[in-house]
Amino acid sequence: MSTSATPKVTALYRYAVKGLSGEARDRVTLDVGGTMPFDRAYAIENGPGRFDPDNPRHLPKITFLMLMRDERLATLVTTFDDATETLTVMRAGKQVARGQLSTPLGRKMIEQFFAAYMKAELRGPPKVVFAPEHTFSDVPFKCVHIVNLASVRELERVTGRPVDPLRFRANVFIDGVEPWAELGWMGHELALGGVRLSVVDRTSRCDATNVDPQTGARDMGIPTLLHRTWGHSDFGVYAKIIAGGELAVGDALAVPSV
Repeated sequence: MSTSATPKVTALYRYAVKGLSGEARDRVTLDVGGTMPFDRAYAIENGPGRFDPDNPRHLPKITFLMLMRDERLATLVTTFDDATETLTVMRAGKQVARGQLSTPLGRKMIEQFFAAYMKAELRGPPKVVFAPEHTFSDVPFKCVHIVNLASVRELERVTGRPVDPLRFRANVFIDGVEPWAELGWMGHELALGGVRLSVVDRTSRCDATNVDPQTGARDMGIPTLLHRTWGHSDFGVYAKIIAGGELAVGDALAVPSV
């Protein structure tokens, strides 16, 4: 992810299945009140769950397989085809599972893989779940998650080691603003490319950020470090889309006056 002296978007990511790896996007179309296309559109229940596709509602992340507790997920690389809603799972460069998540048979193929691969962590048979227009975000509203790379570099300065920005599983990475500036944007609007967003909340970090997204090693203590150094465990912000449009890597960021 490149750095920039001019405020702009440096990377875009979506996570089609909650807890699994993200995919970089060069350009996306964002709709009012929505999310990144297919972001957290699916999740995998860890054993018997409470998710009702006919009455979808926000549930705690512990309901599902997720990095906060299941770091072995980070050893998998997944790709998701939007047109067919097919998930491909790779491990060590080899395909280990593939299934069309919009079909019962495709979901069963993925469930069978995770039943074996995550056997020690499961409370019961895993189940791929979804509902039209529902998103399995950590927050009970549709939004995009924004992380400032200057703040990541501050973490690196304090820790004395590289910090992969993908630990924070953001949708939009920005650069060219001061470290921690984003935490002061609550209630303000941002213009990103052809999109306008309203910043609604800071992102309280959990132990998922302690997991190296490349190796699956639980090798840092980021929430503890944030709290000890800056007095809070917030990193990044959530923003609601209030005017839709195109957003691409390299688009300008109009910083609010606060």
